Amino acid sequence: MNDLVHALMFIAIFGMIFMTIIVIEAIYLKRKGMKEYEWRESVSNICTGAMYKIVDGIAVALFIQVFYETVQGYGFQYQPDVGVVGILMLFVAQDFFYYCYHFTMHKVRWFWANHVTHHSSRNLNFSTALRQNFLMDLNFSWVIWWLPLAIIGFDKNWALFAIEASLAYQFFLHTEVVKRLGPLEWVFNTPSHHRVHHGCKPDQIDRNFGGVLIIWDRLFGTFVDESRVGELKYGLTNRQPTTLNPIRLNLDELIQMFKDVWRYRDLKVFVMPPGYVDEKYPAESN
Repeated sequence: MNDLVHALMFIAIFGMIFMTIIVIEAIYLKRKGMKEYEWRESVSNICTGAMYKIVDGIAVALFIQVFYETVQGYGFQYQPDVGVVGILMLFVAQDFFYYCYHFTMHKVRWFWANHVTHHSSRNLNFSTALRQNFLMDLNFSWVIWWLPLAIIGFDKNWALFAIEASLAYQFFLHTEVVKRLGPLEWVFNTPSHHRVHHGCKPDQIDRNFGGVLIIWDRLFGTFVDESRVGELKYGLTNRQPTTLNPIRLNLDELIQMFKDVWRYRDLKVFVMPPGYVDEKYPAESN
């Protein structure tokens, strides 16, 4: 019960911080004559974010931490001292496994069916960061991120802190206000890099998966600089939502995935990339 209370308190505190920043950005954009918030969409984003974090907080408190502790007991049980070296190792490890987790969410439709909610906005501002799917923890994609940390043996509470800190950092990547950050662009994920990640043109898709660091994208060939992709266009290339209903934004793609499995009698739909059906059954899917 204490874990659940702490999780909900964390959500409430950061929720207020994020809402304040959203209001500040909206005022700034209006005063500067830049692209203003579309408030109906922003309210929808906030609703999806609230649903996601409530379910996430409950899931972390009720079963994800239990899973972590159970796996940790069978892993390497390497527990570095809480010092500069130990914290640095945890930071680098969780960021690398986040890259793997994020990459997989784009490449496996079972995971993409939930993650697509986050990419379905045609706008990019701080409210877009909250546009998340409340089923994220229920499709078990988080195992890709959490499991290796548990196997290595990092302390559960420190691992949870590192993961939440990474997610909090990523909130600040969702803006067009911040342009370039000089030498920091070489090492850290920045708003510039993340704008490309949200792009839906061919040279913008599946790029810049990093969480806090951008070095993994540079190492594995998924990095592209914003200056090389031309004008950015946000949203989806297929089945762009026309609704702002938070429930439909969460469920429509998931339902479509199951429809495709049933229609084509093809279980590979679950594990293949999002574009698999259009490539495998082009005549039928159009």
